[in-house]
Amino acid sequence: MKIVLIGQSNFGAEVLNKIKENYKVLGVFGPYTDLDPIELACIESDIKFFKFKKLRSKEAINKFQDLMPDLCIMAYVTDIVPQEMISFPKFGTIQYHPSLLPKHRGPSSINWAIINGEDETGISIFWPDKGLDTGPILMQKKVKISEDDSVGTLYFNKLFPMGIKAILESIKKIKNGEAPKINQEEKNSNYQGWCKETDTKINWNSSYKQIHNLIRGADPQPGAHTIFKSNKIYLYGSKLFLSNHKKKYGSILDISKDGIKIACKNGEVKINKIKEVGGKKISAFEWSIIVKLKIGDIFDE
Repeated sequence: MKIVLIGQSNFGAEVLNKIKENYKVLGVFGPYTDLDPIELACIESDIKFFKFKKLRSKEAINKFQDLMPDLCIMAYVTDIVPQEMISFPKFGTIQYHPSLLPKHRGPSSINWAIINGEDETGISIFWPDKGLDTGPILMQKKVKISEDDSVGTLYFNKLFPMGIKAILESIKKIKNGEAPKINQEEKNSNYQGWCKETDTKINWNSSYKQIHNLIRGADPQPGAHTIFKSNKIYLYGSKLFLSNHKKKYGSILDISKDGIKIACKNGEVKINKIKEVGGKKISAFEWSIIVKLKIGDIFDE
């Protein structure tokens, strides 16, 4: 089985390191940046690495087809891959996506699953087509979203290793002629774009669960944010507390080395990390000392 990989970042690099143990990797197409982790992995393994400003370019397509792959694997791809690449390999192309398609099509699927308060997500290995995350499913695996999972913990602790294992299982199924193509159910589909800062401003009038979900669904990027004394700050490491406080929403209820408790509708959230614009992420307690935060101070005023 001769494979071409299209990917980037640590996920793409780890997929490369695993598949090269048992299969011939003809080459890797990666992002048009300086020394992405997948490019470093290619250098270390003496595997051909190609980067183009656009994979849709004639040069990129010709280079891909010259390699004559049996299979193409897409492992974390943000560029548009043309049909001349997708349909060219003998066995086609498979792609990893960190959601249970057709739910959460799009680039920020992990963020939105958490922000929406869902308790389950997973990964899909599918056969890409002309649409965006719309091709037939080869394999899916489910995972629970815990109450305190952030995008970072859910991805790196669960979806990252699960995705690598699923890709390896999928290659084996393709090699053995056992790989299904199960059409996605369009009636259950939804697409959501990039999760941006315009989506992650905290509304302290929301319920404590909604605020908790927003904070962890934007952690580490793009960061849920609020205002303190005219300065934007980003909040991380949220935990839930049910309470019957009578304080104004957004007000500081408690300050300790464990974090800062903030009043919300129906309860409280405790934050243990804060970052100012252009600054580093520090403990909420350390930040409280720097800004002279007091119990009763209010965010967003």
